[in-house]
Amino acid sequence: MITKRIVPCLDVKDGRVVKGVQFVGLKDAGDPIELAKLYDEQGADELVFLDISASNERRNIIIDLVERVAATLAIPFTVGGGINSLEDIKAVLRAGADKVSLNTAAVKEPELISLGAEYFGSQCMVVAIDARYDEEMGSWRVYTNGGQRSTDWEVIDWAKEAVKRGAGELLLTSMDRDGGKAGFHLELTKAVRDAVTVPVIASGGAGTAEDFYEIFTAADADAALAASIFHYKETSITAVKEFLTEQGVIIR
Repeated sequence: MITKRIVPCLDVKDGRVVKGVQFVGLKDAGDPIELAKLYDEQGADELVFLDISASNERRNIIIDLVERVAATLAIPFTVGGGINSLEDIKAVLRAGADKVSLNTAAVKEPELISLGAEYFGSQCMVVAIDARYDEEMGSWRVYTNGGQRSTDWEVIDWAKEAVKRGAGELLLTSMDRDGGKAGFHLELTKAVRDAVTVPVIASGGAGTAEDFYEIFTAADADAALAASIFHYKETSITAVKEFLTEQGVIIR
């Protein structure tokens, strides 16, 4: 089994970390700098920072906050939200990010993935996919703008296209499971994992340490992302890693 990663996520709005259920009903969850420092100390393998309202508000990401968070970290740092150009990618990497996460901009302008990969390397380019099951499509549909806008893309097709364009990693969020703490979406994650050759980070639905074990063993996710259960101290990264080690999962 390839080494698995535990990745906490900071969804940031108006300078504060927030969390909701299925992308709505957002509640304050703390200060991004304090949480970043805590997760680094607890042994997080990476940290993801998403400026979740940047695309809808048609503004660039808050670079000064990215710099302040990056200054507290000794682990890889992925930043997304409001990144719409090669210059934006450059600014975020200069601010201390190791990777950038593209969602809305990648769907609108897929060549931005290729440009970023060409200039900075595929390892820097993460494409975030927000997925919701669509009865009419008979599969999962891709959503953008913080989950508020549906697209014509089917998730597996878009995952393949993103990788073809140069994405070095996919951050796959099940909108149906987001914030529900009923477990990651195994079927969705496995379907995407089987369709691409790059690492897949599963997101949406973490409620217990057992959920991490399931997503790693049953769906072969390369990493698992969570927010609520860490922000509200229902468990810790340390506790999850100890449990996984006991179960024989190889973690970083």
